[in-house]
Amino acid sequence: MANSYEMAAMRRAIAISAQGLGSTSPNPPVGCVVLDSEGRTVGEGYHLRKGESHAEVNALADAGKRAEGGTAVVTLEPCNHYGRTPPCREALIHANVARVLIAVMDPTSRGEGGAALLRKAGVEVEQGFLKNEALLVLGPWQASLSYGHPFITWIYEAGVDGKPIPHSPQGAALEEANTIRASYDLVINQESGIEEGQPGGHGTGVFRIPHGALNSDVSEFTKILGSAGSRSVLLVGAADHFSRIASAGMVDKVISYLPRTSPTWSPRREVGRTTAIPDGYRLTEVTRTASHVRLTGLRT
Repeated sequence: MANSYEMAAMRRAIAISAQGLGSTSPNPPVGCVVLDSEGRTVGEGYHLRKGESHAEVNALADAGKRAEGGTAVVTLEPCNHYGRTPPCREALIHANVARVLIAVMDPTSRGEGGAALLRKAGVEVEQGFLKNEALLVLGPWQASLSYGHPFITWIYEAGVDGKPIPHSPQGAALEEANTIRASYDLVINQESGIEEGQPGGHGTGVFRIPHGALNSDVSEFTKILGSAGSRSVLLVGAADHFSRIASAGMVDKVISYLPRTSPTWSPRREVGRTTAIPDGYRLTEVTRTASHVRLTGLRT
């Protein structure tokens, strides 16, 4: 049974794992905190980029000998294969940790899985620990594996009728787009097109998209994005192509900025259907800014 120190450690691991958003793909953003045998934090680390050390290795390096007999708290099941780096379950066993707490099991785990081999080595393992909280960071990566295409977020300004308006976001919507862009592998702007290598994100331009990809049909376009290795994409604006991607069920999250209206406003001058977010999405958050109502919707 996890204690308050371990709960705090997992939330810390989740928080630092987010520093890898936009730079780890196609690998997941993972965080790890190491506690000593008395429950004191002695090391932490996160995965930054494919080919570089994983979260557990960084945290164990930080902890050193103090990890022996302690607990590793990690947001994703330790890997179990040799790739560009050795398997993390091996590093944990060699560090002589007594216990490993795992939030999310790795759907890409090979063989028996890291958790199973840790148990075989005599390490106590608990899985599913604060899983839903860890999915706040790992969710898009996990979803992209299930869907077969990157997790796509679409941010736009809407008209008073709730429908996307054909221009790039301004004001609060633009500010948010600029704030969250570093969390995504690719940003596709209505005006400037595909932007490869975001400041604060991977910054290497590794996700190369063929020229003219935006002109492909929706299915082909999303396949191109996935085959490039990207796991998350941000669409900014209300281009017709973005609407087609949403209509095809390929957009996973929408962020809409609806302008404030008069308490007595009605669509009499523009007879037709009013909406809040596109069909096929459920509202998950509604907040108010100085000039807009901000709506978040997830694909149903």
